[in-house]
Amino acid sequence: MHFNIETSAMFEGVYNVINFLGGWLPFEYSGPRSEYMAGRESAWLGVNLNFSPAYDVWGKDVNTLMNYVCVNRDFAKLREGASRHAVICNEKGQMMADGVVIRIEENHYRCYFLAPVLQYYVETSDLDVAGKYIEDEYFYQIDGPKSLEIMEKATGCDLHDLKFAHNKKVQICGTEMTIHRLGMSGALAYEVHGAARDAETAYKRIRAVLEEYGGKPQGIRNYGIVNHTPAGYANQMQHYIYPLFNGDPGLAKFCQGKAINMPLRGSAADDENNFYLTPYDVGWGFLVNFDHDFIGKKALEKIAESPKHRIVTLEWNAEDVGDVFMSQFRGQDVDIYDPIEDHTSNSDGSYGAFVRGDYVMAEGKKIGVASGKTYAYYEKRMISLAVIDTEYAQEGKELTVLWGAEEFPKKEIRAVVAPFPYYQGEFRNETFDVEKIPHPDFKEQEIVKLDGKYDITVVVAGKENKGSFDYVTDGTVLKGTATAMGAIAEVVDGTVDGSHFYHSMRMKTPMGKMDIKVDGHLDGDTVSGTMKAMMITMHFTGKRRK
Repeated sequence: MHFNIETSAMFEGVYNVINFLGGWLPFEYSGPRSEYMAGRESAWLGVNLNFSPAYDVWGKDVNTLMNYVCVNRDFAKLREGASRHAVICNEKGQMMADGVVIRIEENHYRCYFLAPVLQYYVETSDLDVAGKYIEDEYFYQIDGPKSLEIMEKATGCDLHDLKFAHNKKVQICGTEMTIHRLGMSGALAYEVHGAARDAETAYKRIRAVLEEYGGKPQGIRNYGIVNHTPAGYANQMQHYIYPLFNGDPGLAKFCQGKAINMPLRGSAADDENNFYLTPYDVGWGFLVNFDHDFIGKKALEKIAESPKHRIVTLEWNAEDVGDVFMSQFRGQDVDIYDPIEDHTSNSDGSYGAFVRGDYVMAEGKKIGVASGKTYAYYEKRMISLAVIDTEYAQEGKELTVLWGAEEFPKKEIRAVVAPFPYYQGEFRNETFDVEKIPHPDFKEQEIVKLDGKYDITVVVAGKENKGSFDYVTDGTVLKGTATAMGAIAEVVDGTVDGSHFYHSMRMKTPMGKMDIKVDGHLDGDTVSGTMKAMMITMHFTGKRRK
């Protein structure tokens, strides 16, 4: 779904924005290090997957289709409400799509990132199946050690029972939301979904609690490789690409205009086959189940007998990285190396978005490709993932990365095979025991009784303006009307959180109609806070009428 750049709360505090696939998203808030470290110290809140192609598939034969298209175990055994990481391959065993599948009901699945490939098979199949894109759903991510506590307070629900890769339905500010224990930072994390009409309400509530716990919003620039590489989650727009346009001509034609064909860069970009990977290449062989027929089965059976490649983390030598960086300051007579200082390997504005891969060398020969180069801020290293020949995939093994796109001189950067996944901290999502975190005591969290009429004073340009609030609460939901500067407006997206309350309103002012955001605090019968309209912040105080 898309958000209004002028009115959406997610653009509050944003440093810059980007138009991505036809919709605006926050690009950056407080910087790469700050936003990433929030996910190690507290939590970050991301909205970046709202562009993801959610695709529903259903019908009498849906399990037959899913079992034929995907390499996974029988979908009929997936319980309602559960999810799995699904992979679609071509006849060579190369991945064509991968993403999360949630079983909505008996013959109905919601799939993320499997379309347009899954869509192609649905629309060309003779089976009793149908599908459609879901465009009226929001999708937020909350990653970090405080994410559980944040979501429990935001929803007023004990979520300790939610196991990794499972989901449940909860209420947030009177609206329904599905919360899924998944994330891409490697740490404890949750993904939340709900109806588009409730997107702002849910976001405001989560962000308010997030900031209370010291967390930060994260932009799309710092979501990608900065998270995926340290977490050990290979990604189709960062570490490999799909051969969508290099195989089945019917699929290639179908995907035109529906899929992103990312350009390649780096020393390994001389052969696009370097970027086509199998599930075994990225450590997902455990997802493949050979007890049924599926596309690519024969090829994968042969690969499974003796996998030739393995995914690892590489730690890049700091002196060599520094030498590449310093080459641009050695004078006009020295050729500079390919710039390396960008925080991720596919967001250098000089060349646009791309997938980068550089050859990994050992004993004078090419043994694989390194991709997803990034800063590991927590560990204070430069790292990447790499798919290399199995015999060299030993921790501590010394290798080199042949750094440099076509137009630059090449530089051999020393690298050492490091643990995979790189982040293996206490809060690793797959293994962390949430019982180490105290359960919430909601009996102690009484909702403030904000109901009533308040006479308020708003200070605008040094002058006092009289107005009023007329509030009614229903649990954490705030409704009512407000008058200020001679105009009246309905409360929109109102929420009460303890003594804190906030809402929006569209009000007619001498400067025209304005969207105003109210952020207030109740102390007994006194309210105080701010009203924000465009770039103007106004302060208000008020008393409840007796």
